[in-house]
Amino acid sequence: MEENNQEEFKKELGLLDGTMLVVGSMIGSGIFIVSADIVRQVGSAGWLTIIWVLTGLITVVAAVSYGELSAMFPKAGGQYVYLKESYNKLIAFLYGWSFFSVIQTGTIAAVGVAFSKFAAYLFPPLSDENILFTIGSFNLNAAQIVSIITIIFLTYLNSRGVKDSKMLQTVLTIIKILSLAGLIIFGFLLAAKSEIWNANWTNAFELQSYNKDSSSWLPISGSAIIAAISAAMVGSVFSSDAWNGVTFIAGEIKNPKRNVGLSLFLGTFIVSIIYILANMMYLAVVPLQDIAFAKSDRVAVVASQSIFGDSGTIIIAVMIMISTFACNNGLIMAGARVYYTMAKDGLFFKKAATLNYASVPSWALWAQCFWASALCLTGKYGDLLDFVVIIVLIFYILTIYGIFILRKKRPDAERPYKAFGYPFLPALYIIIATALSIGLLITKFSTCGWGVLIMLTGIPIYYLMGSKE
Repeated sequence: MEENNQEEFKKELGLLDGTMLVVGSMIGSGIFIVSADIVRQVGSAGWLTIIWVLTGLITVVAAVSYGELSAMFPKAGGQYVYLKESYNKLIAFLYGWSFFSVIQTGTIAAVGVAFSKFAAYLFPPLSDENILFTIGSFNLNAAQIVSIITIIFLTYLNSRGVKDSKMLQTVLTIIKILSLAGLIIFGFLLAAKSEIWNANWTNAFELQSYNKDSSSWLPISGSAIIAAISAAMVGSVFSSDAWNGVTFIAGEIKNPKRNVGLSLFLGTFIVSIIYILANMMYLAVVPLQDIAFAKSDRVAVVASQSIFGDSGTIIIAVMIMISTFACNNGLIMAGARVYYTMAKDGLFFKKAATLNYASVPSWALWAQCFWASALCLTGKYGDLLDFVVIIVLIFYILTIYGIFILRKKRPDAERPYKAFGYPFLPALYIIIATALSIGLLITKFSTCGWGVLIMLTGIPIYYLMGSKE
């Protein structure tokens, strides 16, 4: 089947499907959880809002910048293809290697772990406290089994063709948007209290972080400001990631030169607005201290209890289960297309370059399933976030800089769509994302450093494979 080519993908996805894939892949569990850690890092309502607005801004800027690349190279593989065309096969391989070993599989694992955490809300025996058996220092718990089962099920569904997974994605994402919108609207209508809102916005821009050792809030100044903002943005950037998944399945999108770029803009814009409004709602119904110290960081559960009473916990648990399920469906669908394209270039297992009877890369899907399931067994949501975010940012920076390279390298190439605000907005993204990456490496070297190390191990692997430029 080595002779299979891009045209064998079936073009079954329209603009709505593309936009729903972007939205569905972006909204997982983060928006319900990460604001707690952000408040602990920056300690005020104003800075919580700035972090989410800044994240929304750089996400939309990155997405509209990708629009130029997606219109130039409207085929399967997305970001991997853009890096190969802008730089060389080595840089593209390092992205693909990182994507398989950490970025996509780590995100699938983190989202799977989040799904099982909230499933345990409805059925406690599924919790990570239910240890099934122990071997040495390793404990296998029920939550890990639930995570793995959902990943296997969604992989199976995607291996049967894009039609079933497309329908599931669109339906679940629409339910997800409506339920989040409902939570925000009911929050403002039923539970917003002016005294909570006013108290939260007192000293709104005073930077302070929570110190575990002294169990107290300490003011932040000088160089510590960059460190605090970098640490705070890990959660918001992770929650806003995976928007580029639609570029990986460009080979299955109708009129990709138009619809991929448009899906990127519409999807990231919708999610950024929802995220900012959700945080405004949290500040209207939950005291800042309670946001920072919500049990297991479940801010949305605390907010939902304020809005709906005791039934709020069940409502939010069901919402997050739907949200994480749809998120993983989008991630699983998109990820396999990158390994397929890499295999076509001789940079991944040969079998990944084949399509099955339903015109999907099923071998690549199952390889991704196996490794993501293995990562679920670590079960550490926070560490997975740090691993993923640093590498994601590095490759976003390289990809967006690739627009500048290609403008020089191929000035006459057809560009049906040009990066909005070029060169200023793409350059702004590169500056902010670089500052954030440096801040992360300084403040979270123990986890982010490992992420970078995993990426760099791809260099000897590339040469051992005997790859040629």
